[in-house]
Amino acid sequence: MTQTATRPEFSVPATLPIHDDDAAVVNVAILGEQLLGRWADSRRAARALAADPALHKVEGAPFAEQRARCLDQLHHLVQSKAVHRAFPTELGGSDDHGGNVAGFEELVVADPSLQIKAGVQWGLFGAAVLHLGTAEHHREWLPGIMNMEIPGCFAMTETGHGSDVSSIATTATFDPERDEFVLHTPFRAAWKDYIGNAANDGKAAVVFAQLITRGVNHGVHALYVPLRNEQGDFLEGIGGEDDGHKGGLNGIDNGRLHFTQVRVPRSNLLNRYGHVSEDGTYTSPIESPGRRFFTMLGTLVQGRVSLDGAAVAASKLALKAAIQYSVERRQFTTSSELSEEVLLDYQLHQRRLLPRLATTYAASFAHEELLEKFDGVFSGDRDTDEDRQDLETLAAALKPLSTWHALDTLQECREASGGAGFLTENRYTSLRADLDVYTTFEGDNNVLLQLVAKRLLADYAKEFQGVDFGVLARFVATQAADRTLHRTGLRRVLQTVVDTGSERKSAIALRDEGTQHELLCGRVDTMVGELAGALRGARRLPPAQAAAVFNQHQQELIQAARAHAELLQWEAFTAALAKTEDAGTRQVLTWLRDLFGLCLIEDNLGWYLMNGRLSAQRARTLGPYINRLLLKLRPHAVDLVDAFGYGPEHVRAAIATGAEWKRQEESREYARILRASPDAPLDEKILIARKAGKR
Repeated sequence: MTQTATRPEFSVPATLPIHDDDAAVVNVAILGEQLLGRWADSRRAARALAADPALHKVEGAPFAEQRARCLDQLHHLVQSKAVHRAFPTELGGSDDHGGNVAGFEELVVADPSLQIKAGVQWGLFGAAVLHLGTAEHHREWLPGIMNMEIPGCFAMTETGHGSDVSSIATTATFDPERDEFVLHTPFRAAWKDYIGNAANDGKAAVVFAQLITRGVNHGVHALYVPLRNEQGDFLEGIGGEDDGHKGGLNGIDNGRLHFTQVRVPRSNLLNRYGHVSEDGTYTSPIESPGRRFFTMLGTLVQGRVSLDGAAVAASKLALKAAIQYSVERRQFTTSSELSEEVLLDYQLHQRRLLPRLATTYAASFAHEELLEKFDGVFSGDRDTDEDRQDLETLAAALKPLSTWHALDTLQECREASGGAGFLTENRYTSLRADLDVYTTFEGDNNVLLQLVAKRLLADYAKEFQGVDFGVLARFVATQAADRTLHRTGLRRVLQTVVDTGSERKSAIALRDEGTQHELLCGRVDTMVGELAGALRGARRLPPAQAAAVFNQHQQELIQAARAHAELLQWEAFTAALAKTEDAGTRQVLTWLRDLFGLCLIEDNLGWYLMNGRLSAQRARTLGPYINRLLLKLRPHAVDLVDAFGYGPEHVRAAIATGAEWKRQEESREYARILRASPDAPLDEKILIARKAGKR
């Protein structure tokens, strides 16, 4: 079986000359450059901007002030020429799509509300006009969108249809007598909801509606619709309301919009993929309604790409603060009566933070590959239908993992920092509240993974198109034999024979790059193969029965897609190792990659044991070897977070300023002086011991 289109055939890179030496040293500068990636200059420029206090979130500011400040910050971005990279050169942009997203996602460091509000204005509203409109639309509206003369909304989501865009109920019916579309919201559930800029600031919107002409519904299309007059009042037929306070991102004025027989000129249809002539005739360069719909939505994939990157950045911020604090904070005297232990020297603390650090590195390298794919498609360098499908699938695979990981990391870092972590000044709670909605932005994470699973199944099915019965029979027989070998324990017996008497040999096998890849890849292939078998024939069933069969296996679909996304991250990490030239840095990153891969296997150990992919002997060595990796990585933890390249002006957490180190040193000096003093009080336990000795 060949790999799916979103997972190119993977081969283990040639082994580079490294030494398994605990004295390896991380070159922070070199690693930092590698993490900045291809668009390093864009990231540096964005980070310099994010260091400006004018763009920072003011914690605890009143609701109205947060919104006003965030709007002012967008004007600040315009003045700093920070928002034009992706727009055409003839309009003052630079047609730099990858650099635009790389810089844009760094704004989360300043304020997540700013990042999202900027994303609404230029990444959704502006991008919809750019990618769905024509040159005439670009000339008319893009200059005002780019310079903030036209604050806008991206009005797709409806109260009754969140991720199910194809089923939205708002209609745009063409009236040939007046050469206009009539935009209408037929019932309450069809109101556009959760729309950024809708409550106060939006002067216009790109509205998605079912396009109806000559009695035929041609599916979802986008129209440019003015919303408010110069005084800020809704235009005739348009109404809405404020979404009010939210769990986070309160710098954004989210709201609801509805339309009652609102007339829009025919020329306001963003008609790159679907045109209506004066007499109402509909034409499109894409004949298939389904492919047309996905092509139009695919042009807006940059939202998912940027959310993936922003979530990774937030995880880096949290880990930088928590790990810095963990090497300064001391708690409990265990090995010495004179000095308390540093938090990160506790195995449990290492278990809490270092695997999440490994996952963040994996997510960072995977995101860089996603950016490369995105830029290739949108620059036109690699823009086939297959490339676009791969981009959509890759974004749908990685965005769920990175956003879930960000929430998990922020919470664990919060708890690992004790009571100090709960203080707003250390940003964990604020960042977590703001990033909470990222898991449902641009598609609910579970829905996105379901899309990934469907693509995996489609690619699986392609393997058998056109093959004769003999080929298919041989494949089925091979699969059956493979399952028999694993499930009857034959391969487990062989593995146990090899392992018996040598835990070290088992551990060496697990740290082997090829073994890790085989285990991770084998899990994906097995899960997809079993799903394909379970769902075989469902297409020939009546719709209700087919839906029931699909629903019975929905959980397995999500699990397979998640396993696939995790494999993509592991492969991206491994590919990055091959590009790391400094030997010491490469050695430490190899340990970190191993930690990521083995923790994935440990998290799914039940599956590997039940499916006979690991022997009990080898499984028992997994935990102890992970613990040894933690010990190897412990001395390098600060270097690994320093390589993220975020300074105090970005992290802005009181516990990461060195203040804790000063407090601890003052405390230890006080203890030393007191212990040497003849006036020091006697510990009651010593007195009791002396009395017991006399008896």
